[in-house]
Amino acid sequence: MTKAEARTLFLNKRKALSDAQRDVLNLNIYHRFFASGYLDLIHNLHIFLSMERTREPDTWQLIDRIRREMPNIRMIIPRVNEGGSLDHIYFEGLHQLKQSSLGILEPSEGVPANVNKIDMVIVPLVAVDVEGNRVGYGKGYYDKFLKECRPDCKKAGISFFGPSPKLSDVEDHDVPLDACFTPDGVLFFNT
Repeated sequence: MTKAEARTLFLNKRKALSDAQRDVLNLNIYHRFFASGYLDLIHNLHIFLSMERTREPDTWQLIDRIRREMPNIRMIIPRVNEGGSLDHIYFEGLHQLKQSSLGILEPSEGVPANVNKIDMVIVPLVAVDVEGNRVGYGKGYYDKFLKECRPDCKKAGISFFGPSPKLSDVEDHDVPLDACFTPDGVLFFNT
């Protein structure tokens, strides 16, 4: 399966989910995420802000619980800059968010985060294969960013679905995930 084929297949699978089905899947991901213990040693968590228009798994419920119950974790959110890469800003609250020209909520202000301080990145994806190779939206923002992270920085995705078959067109610049949280469990990859 190619990345383009996986992107089409899994975007269509997402669109086919009813709101009630998505609610159940999001709740299951939420429980798997917090039960995993994956956050135990994390101090700086980079997390994307999920988009309703692309029907992504809900990161807002994760953000809400971390803010309420885990004061030792600082969250960092992305912003696409004019150069076509990501800026990383500490998340302070909804007051700092504005909708970008791409229709994405991003921080319009805030304290920049040092990439070398990030312990874990929750990476947006459309699909992930059996080896942890992710299919994103095709812009390459996260592959560039993940190459800048420390080697011990954990890279994890969240997905409504299990893995696709192995992708046939993985490239050298693609950065595989260490794990992916799904409604059925946590997938760990040998990376």
